[in-house]
Amino acid sequence: MEDQDRQLIERIRAGDRGAFRQLVDRHKDVSLSLAFSILKDRDGAEEVLQEVFLRVFEKLGSFRFRSSFRTWLYRIVVNTSYNALKTRKKYLPLEDFCLHTPVGARPADGPQSLQEEEQKKYITEAMKRLKPDEALVLRLFYLCDMRIKEIKKITGFGTAKIKVDLHRGRTNLQHQLKMMLGDELKNLL
Repeated sequence: MEDQDRQLIERIRAGDRGAFRQLVDRHKDVSLSLAFSILKDRDGAEEVLQEVFLRVFEKLGSFRFRSSFRTWLYRIVVNTSYNALKTRKKYLPLEDFCLHTPVGARPADGPQSLQEEEQKKYITEAMKRLKPDEALVLRLFYLCDMRIKEIKKITGFGTAKIKVDLHRGRTNLQHQLKMMLGDELKNLL
């Protein structure tokens, strides 16, 4: 993955604008998910993403590969999202969120895909009810498959806070799912 990012960055630096589109496509879904976990608003997260990729394009020439591109990018996403949140000073209603399906993704047919869609729907709804830091750390750890050390670089949080947010996030997510589903939880998961 990092080799592909490095090759794309080298092509971008050589003037290949199509390579930037490929780089954006590789990272936009997870970046959007991270921004949403902080902002709790899809439109706001999409606006942040536009700003993020504009910054990335402007600053890519100074990127030196001291960390992975993914770590550098997600740090920009997190910082830009928190800055946007500060300017708003409040969360938007939970009803403003619609489930995100990645561009080009097609739902599979049959009962298995319906069950997976239901699971996604409930988990997404439960994630919206978590504190922003907990949701962010859970997404980085599970969705992005990042280690605590990488999460620390991206968020600026200490190791202890990350571990506490992971623990509390899992506990709160489980609690939210139990409240939403009750006995259905056993059948769904």
